[in-house]
Amino acid sequence: MKTIKGPAIYLAQFVGDQAPFNTFKDICGWAASLGFRGVQIPVWDTRLIDVTKAAESKAYCDDLRGVAAEQGVQITELASHLQGQLVAVNPAFDEALDAFAPVHVRGNPKARQEWAVQQVKASAIASRNLGLKSHVTFSGALAWPFFYPWPPRPAGLVDAAFEELARRWRPILDLHAEHGIDACFELHPGEDLFDGTTFERFLKAVDNHERCCIAYDPSHFRMQNLDYVGFIDVYHERIKAFHVKDAELRSTPSQGVYSGYSEWPDRAARFRSLGDGDIDFRSIFAQLSVHNFDGWAVLEWECAIKDRMDGAREGAKFIADHLIRVSQSTFDDFIEQGADDKAVKRALGLI
Repeated sequence: MKTIKGPAIYLAQFVGDQAPFNTFKDICGWAASLGFRGVQIPVWDTRLIDVTKAAESKAYCDDLRGVAAEQGVQITELASHLQGQLVAVNPAFDEALDAFAPVHVRGNPKARQEWAVQQVKASAIASRNLGLKSHVTFSGALAWPFFYPWPPRPAGLVDAAFEELARRWRPILDLHAEHGIDACFELHPGEDLFDGTTFERFLKAVDNHERCCIAYDPSHFRMQNLDYVGFIDVYHERIKAFHVKDAELRSTPSQGVYSGYSEWPDRAARFRSLGDGDIDFRSIFAQLSVHNFDGWAVLEWECAIKDRMDGAREGAKFIADHLIRVSQSTFDDFIEQGADDKAVKRALGLI
C-alpha cells in the first residue's frame, strides 16, 4: 500500500483581487499558513499562471515551482475545468458558457472550441514542464440536455454524442500520452462524464486510452446517491487525482436528487464544508490507500452555508487527520511460523 499526500487545496474558489489572494506567491503563502502542503492551480486565472507560457518555457515553470517552494507548498496539479467544458458545448448552453472564454472568441462556437482545445493541450505540456503526473479537467457535454429519457430521445443520439466527444478528445489524450500526463476527468453533472457508466462509455469510445483517467470527487456521487466507496473498488486503476469535497443528500417530501430548481442553500443535494456533510471520508481514505493511490488529497471548497475562510482552515486539519500512514507490516508478524513445506503438508493432511 501507499500513503496519500496532503493536505492540498484547489485555489479556484479562493483567488481574487484582494491580497493575499491576487498573486501566486501570496496565495501560496496563505495556503501554507493554514497547514496545506500543496496547491492545485486553475489554469484560466492569469493571476496565478499563464498556461500558454508554461507550455512554452521550462524556465517559467521552474520559477513557479520555486515560488511555491519558497512559500512552503508544492504544485500538485493543473486544472482546466473551464477550458475542458468548452471542448464540447451543446448549443443549449452556448450563451451561458461563452463567459468561460476570452472576449475574442465569444459568440463563435468554432473559434471558442479551438481555443479551448489549445488551452487543454497547453495544460498537458505545462504539467510535464512542472514535473507533474496528472492534469484535472472536465469533458464538456453534448448529450447532457438529454440525460433524462423523457421526452424520448431520437434513436442513436447518445451514441452519436459520445462518438463525437471521443473524436474531439482523442488527439488531446494522445498529446497527454506523448508527454506522460494522465488526463483526469472530474465526473460531474453538467458534463457528459458524470458517473461510472458514462465514463465507461467514453473509455470504450477512445479505445481504453491509457491516459483517460478519473479525478475522484465523492461529493458529486453522494448527490446522485451513488456508492462512492464502491466506486473506488471498481475504478481504482483509473483514479489518478482526488478532490476532497463534502456533500449531503437530505431527501424531503418535497425534493430529492434533482432538488426542484432550488438555490444551493435550499437544495436537498448540496455541497458542504469538510465534516459538515454526510460523506464517509474515513472509508474513502482507507480504500484509496488499499488500492495504492499515492496522489494528493486536494480540498475543493464549495459549501452552500459556511464562510470559505473557515472552510479552508478547517479543511486543512480535516484532511491531515484523515491521511493514513500505511502499515509496512502486518499485525500478526509477531507470530513467526517460517516457511516449512512439511509443516504446510501436515496442516493440509497431505502427509
